Amino acid sequence: MPTAQLIYQGMLRCQATHTQSQTTIVTDAPTDNQGQGNAFSPTDLLATALASCMTTIMGIAANTHDIDIDGTRVELTKVMAQNPRRVAEVQISFLFGKKSAFFTQKEKNILEHAAKTCPVALSLHPDLVQSLSFHYHQTA
Repeated sequence: MPTAQLIYQGMLRCQATHTQSQTTIVTDAPTDNQGQGNAFSPTDLLATALASCMTTIMGIAANTHDIDIDGTRVELTKVMAQNPRRVAEVQISFLFGKKSAFFTQKEKNILEHAAKTCPVALSLHPDLVQSLSFHYHQTA
């Protein structure tokens, strides 16, 4: 069974359906590349997949080590390069909540290692820069 099926809908738009769940997503080409920019672009999804994978693997590590990261926010920025047009860098900031003020250095190391070794991160070409920052809540 395929992982997903995709239908090109014209006007640089695709609809993908996840085979197991039947969940659908739509992609549009970005406005700087002849598109309408009305949905995630394929390169947006690549950057988002990286951040989502890192967060998921941190969640698994957090569950294993009894670290509460619920409510963690993640902000990401995709940086494009030209000639050839490609994703050159993904900047990801992990913003942990108030509970993180009590994380030990060992717990922080566990989370950061989990992020850096997620399957998507390890699958991307080494020329793609993965700039990560981890922001833990500070006590007053």
